[in-house]
Amino acid sequence: MKFRLKRSDIIRGTILTLMVFVVILPLSITIFASMKTPLELGNSTPLTPPSGVMLANYLTVFQVGGVFRSFFNSMYLVVVSLIINTFLASTVSYCLSRFEFKFKKLVLLLFLMGMIVPVYVTEISRFGIIKMLGLYNTHWAAITIYAGADMMQVYVYMQFMSQIPKSLDESAMLDGLPLYKIYWRIILPLLLPAVATLGILKMVDIMNDMYIPFLYMPSMKLRTLTTNLMAAFSDSRLGAWQNLSAAIIIVMLPVTIIYLIFQKQVMRGIMAGAVKG
Repeated sequence: MKFRLKRSDIIRGTILTLMVFVVILPLSITIFASMKTPLELGNSTPLTPPSGVMLANYLTVFQVGGVFRSFFNSMYLVVVSLIINTFLASTVSYCLSRFEFKFKKLVLLLFLMGMIVPVYVTEISRFGIIKMLGLYNTHWAAITIYAGADMMQVYVYMQFMSQIPKSLDESAMLDGLPLYKIYWRIILPLLLPAVATLGILKMVDIMNDMYIPFLYMPSMKLRTLTTNLMAAFSDSRLGAWQNLSAAIIIVMLPVTIIYLIFQKQVMRGIMAGAVKG
């Protein structure tokens, strides 16, 4: 039995292969560079694998970069921001999807405008508010910004909630359960795939963000992984490419490990959201 490839399959396969290379090549170059000596880096091409597994560059990053303290700061921002963000986004979506009230469309429009207006337009006023609240140069400056819900999160949660029968809410109300317990005991557990998906996306944003920590938390003891490694290796003596590459891999590792642990929940959430959307 002959197996003939269609032209569309060949085109699709070629595009997917190119996309894989676009992702894999920069990552491979960075990993290779992080394990090379300066001499090896200068005498080889970027795609040439290192002669051996050399971890000296990683040790330099840990010794000079102050990784442990900055890692704690990054994870503190991630955990606290995610808890508050999940609570805010899911409760707002619960109200918008389950109840009819005055100015409901206006609330949705305001969330939509938040996505349309560029962040830099509102940066001066946001900076002034953070300073007026006395949060500048504290963890809570960044947490307050990260914890805010956006339209994309509200939309995804509302899509999931639209598939939860309202009869569940009504039965719980007849049993005398108050609204906050209905949300906590019934709605939130059914939203866990969406919580995992949006949580991973939010975590990637926070871990990779350099702008907000740099602007709102300039103190040395508050530096995150990104701002600390940037400051440590911007020095001309230590900022060699092999050290920078090792620092990039270290910043990338926590998110990658957490994604690998929760990848089933994330994929389940994406697939369910796509079908329900």
